[in-house]
Amino acid sequence: MEQRLKDNRERILKAARKLVAQGGFRAASVSAVSKAAGLSTGAIYRYFPSKSALMVEILTHAVSHEVDVLREITARADSSTDKLAAAVRSFGTRALEGRNLAYAFIAEPTDPEVEAARIVGREDFGDVFKDLLHEGIDRGEFPAQSVDVTAACIVGAFTEALVRPVAPTTLPEAAEPDLVEKIVVFCVAAVRRA
Repeated sequence: MEQRLKDNRERILKAARKLVAQGGFRAASVSAVSKAAGLSTGAIYRYFPSKSALMVEILTHAVSHEVDVLREITARADSSTDKLAAAVRSFGTRALEGRNLAYAFIAEPTDPEVEAARIVGREDFGDVFKDLLHEGIDRGEFPAQSVDVTAACIVGAFTEALVRPVAPTTLPEAAEPDLVEKIVVFCVAAVRRA
């Protein structure tokens, strides 16, 4: 019984994430999730008290995965500058590849609970960059600076620069050529000039 409950929960999360990836939060209504998961609408509410709770869990899981990817990049034996560039490049590239998911997680209008989870997610991303900034300052690669402010600005820069390119009203081919590299150049220059 316990395994069946766990399996149902995972089916719900998988179905909801797939719907968000296809059309953003707006595509992941409780009825659409229940249909995609092969469960009743009532079953969804047994596991999640609201659509917002389900969306927060999807967002939190995705942020955790992205933070793990960034931590992997920043753990490499490269220079701090190279790791900063690689981390920003990875985030930007992955966002452009998963446009609907990225837009949902970055900017799609949604409930206050999801908005609050986004803020926590941005703080989690910021923590990765704070560690990298401390390392770069200690190595003499970056000038002394407010690590808290700079990390927040890095996250703000790359997320804001991606909003329009990943928006559902923007065609993928309309993205500025070399967009990700331009974001990388900006973030690295900002950190090194601080």
